[in-house]
Amino acid sequence: MPEPAFQVPERPRVAVAGGAAFTFAYAEHAELLAAAGAEVVTFDPLRDEQLPDGTRGLVIGGGFPEVFGPELSANEPLRKAVAVLAESGAPVAAECAGLLYLSRELDGLPMCGVIDAEARMDARLTLGYRDAVAVSDSVLAEAGSRLRGHEFHRTVVEPGAGAVPAWGLRTPARRVEGFVQRGVHASYLHTHWAASPGVARRFVERCAWP
Repeated sequence: MPEPAFQVPERPRVAVAGGAAFTFAYAEHAELLAAAGAEVVTFDPLRDEQLPDGTRGLVIGGGFPEVFGPELSANEPLRKAVAVLAESGAPVAAECAGLLYLSRELDGLPMCGVIDAEARMDARLTLGYRDAVAVSDSVLAEAGSRLRGHEFHRTVVEPGAGAVPAWGLRTPARRVEGFVQRGVHASYLHTHWAASPGVARRFVERCAWP
């Protein structure tokens, strides 16, 4: 008799980063996750030393982690918890500030070490709308999917060897950007999931990781 297929929890718990370091998030993202069947809970990476109990997916949006770098780095228990969750294969979606937080370090301060990259402040402001194509399959999109978003940051991320990019950008110049590894999708690109509701559904479905 075949073993039963792994079942998605009735309402998989998706933890969404908040607090002073992660202030930029679209309210519709949480609403779409809930509509797709998730239980959405918030946590503060500056104060909470563990992810919410039962977390099966993680969303880390934008903000200003460079302002709170020492505090984020000092919260080693949470950094380790995020790394363990990502290593397990759980879906993790990180945008801009979330990308910096998942890096090995930010301005020389240890971060979560989920992705093989180092982040640092930069004098140049990167700003603008972007037309993006998913380079590979991820927890957010199938390869070839097209989305539109924007970048707004004064940091740069230097990837390690062998990094798999998340997006191919067509504007203002052709380049690749972001990271995809296991269940992690991390990128500078801010996208509004209401324009592509399938993104939230796909993410919640991926909360069935064993």
